[in-house]
Amino acid sequence: MKSRSVRRPLVAVILALVLGVTSSFASSAWSPSIVGALADTFTTRTTADGLGSNFVSGVFVSGSTVYVATWGGGLSISTDGGASFATRTTADGLGDDNLYGVFVSGSNVYAATYAGLSISTDGGASFTNRTTADGLGSDVVIAVFVSGSTVYAGTDGGLSISTDGGASFSNRTTADGLGSDGVTAVVISGSTVYVGTAGGGLSISTNGGASFSNRTTADGLGTDSVTAVVVSGSTVYVGTSVGLRISTDGGATFTTRTTADGLGSNDVSGVFVSGSTLYVPTWSGGLGISTDGGATFTTRTTADGLGSNDVNSVLVAGSTLYASTWGGGLSLAAVPPADEPLTPDEPATPVGPAYTG
Repeated sequence: MKSRSVRRPLVAVILALVLGVTSSFASSAWSPSIVGALADTFTTRTTADGLGSNFVSGVFVSGSTVYVATWGGGLSISTDGGASFATRTTADGLGDDNLYGVFVSGSNVYAATYAGLSISTDGGASFTNRTTADGLGSDVVIAVFVSGSTVYAGTDGGLSISTDGGASFSNRTTADGLGSDGVTAVVISGSTVYVGTAGGGLSISTNGGASFSNRTTADGLGTDSVTAVVVSGSTVYVGTSVGLRISTDGGATFTTRTTADGLGSNDVSGVFVSGSTLYVPTWSGGLGISTDGGATFTTRTTADGLGSNDVNSVLVAGSTLYASTWGGGLSLAAVPPADEPLTPDEPATPVGPAYTG
């Protein structure tokens, strides 16, 4: 199945692979200028700046390097903070140029693709692809999260776990308690594994993924199709197609935030927490921003410079916000750095685009 981030235009046809030479393009440098906590204005990067595609699935920042997963255009990498990009494709070893997301740990880059999990040990210069032949539940890898030497790959055939850095995998399915074999998101917080599923709710494991218990509509989820999961302390944020669910008891019960609370759309595609600020990308409703823990939201749209109101994911690194948009490229905005921001290397970070069946 396809993710919400990359699913709708894909239903009829898979975009053609981008074959060819890696390239980089010059553009004006991105220099953040703090204009307010709510990301008042955006600057957008597109194929004109070297992105492989304007259909952006996800983004990851490590130091000054920005990794952008695109649909149909491979993995675009910027070493100047997002001013210009060089692109990696199947010619560089990617399993497919259709990417759901990307995760970086040190010099290792993990790209979730439509045809396997592609792993680079040289910062994204070249890749080796892992498939069902290596134990993945499916070659369609929708999400990836790395904790130490353990790699968690969410596939449409279950949650695949590797304890050897991605060389081989064992797979977890409904037989192990997952709510559904369609895994949409995965995040690790301490020893707890949180897995978003398509149609099976939120699956939680307290033993490293050996077995799971499930949270569903009976526990306050508005739907059992989960699009995103983020954990910050004891608070669990769950994105769904009918709003944002927030749990302050580790996922036991949930409260709901919708357009009635200021979200631009109830179709939530991701979540990111930076200090006391909550960023919620939505499909068709732009980016919702809350400075009161999710009680109320202010919305940013194309009127504020977003490349598109279909926002797949968002990430804050330092004083820069990166918003992945569908068809509108990568949008950047300046925000004041939080006192204790969560970075992509910490457990609460969402990875990859959202997914709904």
